[in-house]
Amino acid sequence: MYLEKLSLTDFRSYAQVDLALEPGVTVLVGSNGIGKTNLMEAIGYLATLNSHRVSTDAPLLRFGAERAMIRAKLVRGEQSTVLELEINAARANRGRINRSNPVRARDLLGICQTVLFAPEDLALVKGDPSSRRRFLDELLVSLMPRHAATRSDYDRVLKQRNALLKSARAGKFSAGHEATLDVWDQHMARAGAELLHARLELVDRLQPHLKNAYAQLTDGSKEAAAVYRSTLQDILDDDGAGASSGARAADGAAAVTDADAAAAPAEDLRLLSVEQLTDRYIQAFVAARRKELERGISLVGPHRDELELVLGSAPAKGYASHGETWSMCLSLRLASYYVMLDDARTGGSPPILILDDVFAELDVQRRRKLAAIVSGAEQVLVTAAVEDDIPAELTGRRVKVIPGGIDEQDNR
Repeated sequence: MYLEKLSLTDFRSYAQVDLALEPGVTVLVGSNGIGKTNLMEAIGYLATLNSHRVSTDAPLLRFGAERAMIRAKLVRGEQSTVLELEINAARANRGRINRSNPVRARDLLGICQTVLFAPEDLALVKGDPSSRRRFLDELLVSLMPRHAATRSDYDRVLKQRNALLKSARAGKFSAGHEATLDVWDQHMARAGAELLHARLELVDRLQPHLKNAYAQLTDGSKEAAAVYRSTLQDILDDDGAGASSGARAADGAAAVTDADAAAAPAEDLRLLSVEQLTDRYIQAFVAARRKELERGISLVGPHRDELELVLGSAPAKGYASHGETWSMCLSLRLASYYVMLDDARTGGSPPILILDDVFAELDVQRRRKLAAIVSGAEQVLVTAAVEDDIPAELTGRRVKVIPGGIDEQDNR
């Protein structure tokens, strides 16, 4: 799959811009602040409904505009698809597929697939856990768009449950609220189990690709890995001894000793079904109830989980050098690309690779290695302020970006 045409109206700095593209490598060259990243951001937003630069839609609209439009023509084999996405200031965003009737924006998910590399990716290693959770969820939705609803359902239930816990902390909690909380526990357990199950499967798919990508980018002296840390596991492990002992004693059987509980292996959440994970969440909510009521917030669930990145025997965060940090970030994106390629071999589409001002951040060795890896992709879009930053391995078309648009005279 490749992007043949991109048109923007009132998006960021552009009142109107049209960019014709083709398969292979295209490098967009222009001074810093000229609008190159705005073009790449629009493509990424069309794919994920999220910006890699900001957390809200408001900055995406040109100042003073009520809406922005992203239009794209995608080509896959002999078939082409036209997508339109309307980003609105005052109402829900809407989309169109092949100029049909308007649909929900999320109905466009999965049609345009991208992997976007950007300087902001440093947050994947250096940032807080929310950056890594977002990385997983965006990839998950790209691969299986139905999980956009899974995430939306979980966020809705979490908001309602937190509101109830907050009222308890304010002293407005009654026996009636207790019953309501039990109901929300059931909803959140199911939604959380769906999301956790999908994330765990995705991390298993990413693992070998992450290891291989890091080896490709470096001298191979250290191995990269990712470990999913679930709050569900933490609560069950902490509460396991007491809960097991109490249950056994109540049945009249021999109580489980602390030593027995300590010797028991931790349950591998990856081996559990969605139904089993739902049951575990219910148990965890019961175990955490007192603390949650005291603090007025949900302490267990995918919204507090962590994807720990490991380099060698140490966490990447806080221990990796600047070069190692960049290599880990690039490896995560490359692992995403390889997972999407796995899907493409079974009926999916290879993603569009976007490298937004990345080469300026890398040393010569990493530039050349990254360029060699991505150069064979169906479509690679690269931005650079200085053309000399682009490795020789990335031969292809060069497009000059000027204030407000594209220099057609220099579009070669």
